[in-house]
Amino acid sequence: MLELKNIVKKYGNNVILDDISLQIKKGEIVSILGPSGSGKTTLLNLILGITDISSGKIIYDGEDITNVPLEKRGFNIVFQDYALFPNLTAYENIVYGLRNKPGISTEQDVQDFIHLLGLEEHLNKRISQLSGGQKQRVALARTMVMKPKILLLDEPLSALDGVIKESIKSKIKEIAREFSLTTIIVTHDPEEALTLSDKVLIINDGEIAQYGTPKEIIQQPADDFVENFILNQLEIKRTNIFHLFAECAATA
Repeated sequence: MLELKNIVKKYGNNVILDDISLQIKKGEIVSILGPSGSGKTTLLNLILGITDISSGKIIYDGEDITNVPLEKRGFNIVFQDYALFPNLTAYENIVYGLRNKPGISTEQDVQDFIHLLGLEEHLNKRISQLSGGQKQRVALARTMVMKPKILLLDEPLSALDGVIKESIKSKIKEIAREFSLTTIIVTHDPEEALTLSDKVLIINDGEIAQYGTPKEIIQQPADDFVENFILNQLEIKRTNIFHLFAECAATA
């Protein structure tokens, strides 16, 4: 379990995050959702260990990791721009991290992740030869072979659309379920958060507006901000959202 206790992040007198407390169970998919500038990415960076907190604690499996450096936390991130090496093939990108930590995954493990993500026919291609969806799957495979304790995703679907987006959503769910992998996703898209996640954390001006299941958020929005943000962004009626959930559950 990952637990955040009274997290505060300040830059000078500017409060970015104020008293963030929540628990994320092992294997859960949680989306961090909110308007631009609400503190979503800052919270992701605090969990990853890129950014130091001003006060509060981060607890993982009962251990205080607040001051544990990034490289020792065992959490991995897939960045919005994939951060792949253009001079390497897809396969070379996937196994790149194993150069320094060769014992983490066996060759069979690597092949299993490649198969899971449907990358067999793309392994010898350069990154420039891949589509956006293929690049995202390579980035996921590269992260998975490092067997992270927690998978962090920064706007993983923002550059994708249509069938490709739905395919990547399906792969993220499949990975989380098969490996009981706690997955935290930053997104600005309510539809994406509501259809992909077990729970959604909505942040407004650095504070928690609501934290709950997609159904709880739709049926019982905590305040006018949550209701307006969700419905205005989606621009569809409440009944259509439930239809969306039904479709998502049928394909899960």
